[in-house]
Amino acid sequence: MTQVKGVDIELARNVLKTEAAAILALVDRLDGRFERAVQILLDCRGRAIVTGMGKSGIICRKIAATLSSTGTPAHFLHPAEAIHGDLGVLQADDVVIALSNSGETEELLRLLETIKRLGARMIALTGDCMSTLGQAADVALDCHVSEEACPMNLVPTASTTAQLALGDALAMTLFVAKGFRQEDFANIHPGGKLGKRLMRVEQLMHGGDERPIVRLNTPMPDVMSEMSRKGFGMTCVLDAAERLAGIITDGDLRRHMLAAQKADARQSILDRSAAEVMTRNPVTISRSTLAVEALRLMEERKITSIVVTNPTQQVEGIVHLHDLWRTQLF
Repeated sequence: MTQVKGVDIELARNVLKTEAAAILALVDRLDGRFERAVQILLDCRGRAIVTGMGKSGIICRKIAATLSSTGTPAHFLHPAEAIHGDLGVLQADDVVIALSNSGETEELLRLLETIKRLGARMIALTGDCMSTLGQAADVALDCHVSEEACPMNLVPTASTTAQLALGDALAMTLFVAKGFRQEDFANIHPGGKLGKRLMRVEQLMHGGDERPIVRLNTPMPDVMSEMSRKGFGMTCVLDAAERLAGIITDGDLRRHMLAAQKADARQSILDRSAAEVMTRNPVTISRSTLAVEALRLMEERKITSIVVTNPTQQVEGIVHLHDLWRTQLF
């Protein structure tokens, strides 16, 4: 391979090593202060207002987005805009998360008086916990770095990486502490690839007249007709109260026909009723089940269709394996 002139691959490797080391250095600094920061956010009745200037401000936007996507309402506040009117967004029941590597960013320090006057609590992510910002905060989290990844040790690189990682650690610890569930995540991520993975089966199931349904006393020729007409390779069998009593699949038909041949039985499967052929206690799911969970269950049980029922075991719909594949869940 021809080496590209002027490209210092070793420098690139050192950048990655320096930034990785900056993150790893944070691990041993997580202590009671981090726990207090999480508790402050847990107790918050308002929003997390994330603020910072320059490169730290860009990291703030990411932290605010991560918090919002995991169940904690968050908003980015630009410090320079804040002192020209946007500070009105801040309320007493909010928690301010302020980022500054030096802890002496002028625009941030000009916000401190208003934050204190309102009584809003503040968490600082700073490289100097003894700085003005660090001492003004209710909790200061130490994210100092020994060096930037910049060859001149000037451009914010390792320091912003450390801020981002610490912000992610806060957000992830917080959403677990809140008991945020996969279902909650689905509610606020309806679009894109992630939205497809969190789709619920009620969005995919075949309901109404599309459902293959017979009764316990339905003759098998009529059962086969219903299975053929609906095209799922199965049918639900309902009792007199319209509850799911069992299912009949193509596999059930084959097994009963083979058993009759081996036993040289005089009674053909066509002479039987649905109740005599059906499989009782089939696998069912609720309409709120995530599509990925339905897919996992179907692959685990080696079945191609699954019945969607309500709490009283009435059939609400059918989900076929092809419906899940078509959503491109993975």
